[in-house]
Amino acid sequence: MKPQYLLFPAFLVLFACQEEEAGSDAYGNFEATELWIAAEANGKILQLDVEEGQQLKANQWVGIIDTTELQLRKMQILASMGSVRQKTKSADPEVDVLLEQKRNLEREQKRLTNLVENDAATPKQLDDIEGQIEVVEQQIRSTRNQINTVNRGILAEIEPLEAQVRLLEHQIEKSHIFNPVAGTVLQKTMEAYEFVNAGRPLYKIADLSIMTLRAYISGAQLPHVKIGQKVEVLIDEDENSNTNLEGTISWISDQAEFTPKTIQTKEERVNLVYAIKIEVPNDGRLKIGMPGEVVFDPGSKMEDNTSSSATIE
Repeated sequence: MKPQYLLFPAFLVLFACQEEEAGSDAYGNFEATELWIAAEANGKILQLDVEEGQQLKANQWVGIIDTTELQLRKMQILASMGSVRQKTKSADPEVDVLLEQKRNLEREQKRLTNLVENDAATPKQLDDIEGQIEVVEQQIRSTRNQINTVNRGILAEIEPLEAQVRLLEHQIEKSHIFNPVAGTVLQKTMEAYEFVNAGRPLYKIADLSIMTLRAYISGAQLPHVKIGQKVEVLIDEDENSNTNLEGTISWISDQAEFTPKTIQTKEERVNLVYAIKIEVPNDGRLKIGMPGEVVFDPGSKMEDNTSSSATIE
């Protein structure tokens, strides 16, 4: 019977082999949603407070494009609108004359009413005065309608000018550069005092607080994973050890694809796999493109290793 201490090195070798065989369940690379923030106006950039690596908040003001020409055009249109308004007429002077005539006729009507009651005037005289009052009232209404019609035609010229002002104000607003989403600036492509056209990218930003590990699993693994499942994510700490992080499966592809060339060996690249995404909180160690590994049930692997060591004993 061999001494028991001779079995110890063999146990270590076998345990190491089993630990290597019980490796990670999936492999992939970290990614983030990258957004190109583009200019929305034409002109010279007067200010762009953006630097690579800078943390920006959502809706944070970061720069402005020259609005001098837009402001001058707006002032010109506003002056034209003022000139158009000066062409409008007021009905008050003409109406005031007619109202004075009406007041005189009403005084005469009152006087004739008293005379008719005392048989000092005929009813026909009273009817004539009332008819004259009615004619004056019609003239007042007609004068007001005519002047209002003329003014509406003049003021109609202002509506297109008001639309132009609103358009210029919108362009001026677009000349102010606001960062739309919170994140870290990854790349800056323009500098202050450079000329830019609408649609030209200014900088690229991504939210790196939560990174996404895009990994791939086989069809056999697919029934054992689900959205919302907690998994263990491994990243390299040094040549011989890994750092363990917790992640959550956020997406599982419903279509199979061939294994990406960067994931497995040449023989395994022809296998069909399913892509999954795992969200991992980032404390600053995770970078875009960094490789990562996934262990779906780390506890079961420890149990397998424990049972194997018990069998050897």
